[in-house]
Amino acid sequence: MKEITVNNYKNDKYYKPLAKAVLKILIKKDQFAAPEVFVEMSVLKQENYEKWLRGQVSYLEKVIECNLSKANRILRILGFHAHDLNLGTKIQSYKRGKNVLRCSKTNDAGVEKSYSRRFFIVGNREMFLGNKLRINLEKQENY
Repeated sequence: MKEITVNNYKNDKYYKPLAKAVLKILIKKDQFAAPEVFVEMSVLKQENYEKWLRGQVSYLEKVIECNLSKANRILRILGFHAHDLNLGTKIQSYKRGKNVLRCSKTNDAGVEKSYSRRFFIVGNREMFLGNKLRINLEKQENY
């Protein structure tokens, strides 16, 4: 499997479904995190995501319906795509009461950070939606 880089991520088979998922989410709200993209891409069921948020699932990767290499690939592509859209980022751990919800079985700091990274629109929302997403849609239609 080829490594995903800034130069080749748009050619990956997961890029187009991910870009569509991000677009759908940004039309509805100003910010999102990776698990929401997984739900939109149908690799995580909404009900399983909600169970994890309620603390009924020990870690998120347990209920993701794809192998971990695909999930990590999607996370990497998401980072590059968000950068191209000039989205801001912040790390925001998922919490249930005082407990921090785990995303990975190993509790690896890098993996946890990837899932906990929130992406948000910087600046004027209407201008962003009018320019960035319209251009992105045109590019996707040309694939």
